[in-house]
Amino acid sequence: MYKITILGSGRVGTALATALREAGHHVTVPDRSPDAAAEAARTAQIVINATPGAGSLERLTALHDALREKILIDVSNATLDGTDGLPAALLYPGSSLAEQLQQALPHTHVVKTLNTMLYSVMTAPAALTQPPTVFLSGDDAKAKQVVTELLTDLGWDQHWITDLGGIETARATEAAILFVPHIIRSNGFTPFAVSIAR
Repeated sequence: MYKITILGSGRVGTALATALREAGHHVTVPDRSPDAAAEAARTAQIVINATPGAGSLERLTALHDALREKILIDVSNATLDGTDGLPAALLYPGSSLAEQLQQALPHTHVVKTLNTMLYSVMTAPAALTQPPTVFLSGDDAKAKQVVTELLTDLGWDQHWITDLGGIETARATEAAILFVPHIIRSNGFTPFAVSIAR
């Protein structure tokens, strides 16, 4: 059992909090105030960033001390939205939110995952008609092993988990967000995930 703090109380954060509590973890979802977030992060072993990606870097950089030596799981995508509110461009072209976070928080173990699917698939991957793939990007092998354990708790089969390598590989999975508006316009908010067929 891990002590987990989830930053963000929208659909993503709420779904992850519910599923991780059901798996037996101690989960805290603080309110949006900086003091509450800092205290919750300081007492956690793992912090999950489920805040809107466009503001994540500023918000988490402010928690620099509280996040020291923590595992930070980043599930957000930093995008510029179009007129319809859907992602239209990357906020960090040639980089990624995860890379920016790791650079700003050098003493935090950032792991990117769960950002290539509709939020409902994060906690119910087996509900899809085909096996989905979830990707890991991060520089710390031990941190990625812990995240793999959490993914298993969320219902992800070991064969569906692909470690892409260092944090720089997150720019590839974050770029996949540009598929999303077209998929949604074509099929609506039907659960989907990027999947690697082998």
